Amino acid sequence: MNNSHSASYAAAGVNIEAGYEGVRLMKRHVERTLIPGVVSDLGGFGGLFEPDTAGMARPVLVSGTDGVGTKQRIAQLMNRHDTVGIDCVAMCVNDIVCCGAKPLFFLDYIAIGRNEPEKVATLVSGVAEGCVQAGCALIGGETAEHPGTMAADDYDLAGFAVGVVDREKIIDHKRMREGDVILALPSSGLHSNGYSLVRKVFDVENADLHRYCDELGMTLGEALLTPTVIYVKPVLAAIAAADVHGISHITGGGFYENIPRCVPDGLAARVEKAAVRTPAIFSMLQREGNIPERDMFNTYNMGVGMTVIVSNDTADKALAALKAQGCEAYVLGEIVSGEEKVVLA
Repeated sequence: MNNSHSASYAAAGVNIEAGYEGVRLMKRHVERTLIPGVVSDLGGFGGLFEPDTAGMARPVLVSGTDGVGTKQRIAQLMNRHDTVGIDCVAMCVNDIVCCGAKPLFFLDYIAIGRNEPEKVATLVSGVAEGCVQAGCALIGGETAEHPGTMAADDYDLAGFAVGVVDREKIIDHKRMREGDVILALPSSGLHSNGYSLVRKVFDVENADLHRYCDELGMTLGEALLTPTVIYVKPVLAAIAAADVHGISHITGGGFYENIPRCVPDGLAARVEKAAVRTPAIFSMLQREGNIPERDMFNTYNMGVGMTVIVSNDTADKALAALKAQGCEAYVLGEIVSGEEKVVLA
């Protein structure tokens, strides 16, 4: 039993015992994520992981970090904290898989106004679920109580992931060419981007987030909290099955900022706007906020959470691999010559 206690620290607003209880409650969630390679147990000073690099000539570590952003304010307003952890993992692992890396492990960081062990454990349950979906391990993290600098009910959730890829198999745009096919991997909705605008348009501080919306087929709050899709397993399957030349995670900045990140100079991604399958939440947001169409495509994923660019002759193989993983991918456009990088036609 841990006998650590500081009455003086507790008087300043930091409950050490609550931190210990939080770790105890989250352990069962963390255990769901254990995969071969995990060396350490939860509670040490560092998370240890022994990667299996068999078959790799030159293994390269790939890292990514992100947070949930102001989407977590929706979770706080709805008092539902079991899904934002999925978003946190997704925003990191979806980034590192863009270069072909397989995520190995994840660490989270929770800053919270008042440490409530059950709430912290619930947050971590979402992180663990995200790790399970990504096939990586949750090998550590940190919970920091910030009395006086954060409201008691507030928290901020962030984390980072590390993956590995053989150097010769890194996905970059060097082999991209005219005629390559752009595949769309559908999103579940807004994912974790543009929520400052979302909160303003829907006036979430005063709105009834529990009100059912026929247009959405769920409550507004449920639509806004829908977790980000984790694309790791479908994308790795597509890489194994097809000739992949580029991958973009469509996050903040939408089509116009993210697709160009994998398109080389002299080429452009010609996106068939009519092909985009856009969920109702985007139409509602655009209408309620009177947002120009270009701003929508320059801020949100519009229903496309990730694009995968493949050679024309292996596009069918990529689609089949993605669909076998439960991802209903479809053709979004093609790579053409040009200097604009992204053209919505």
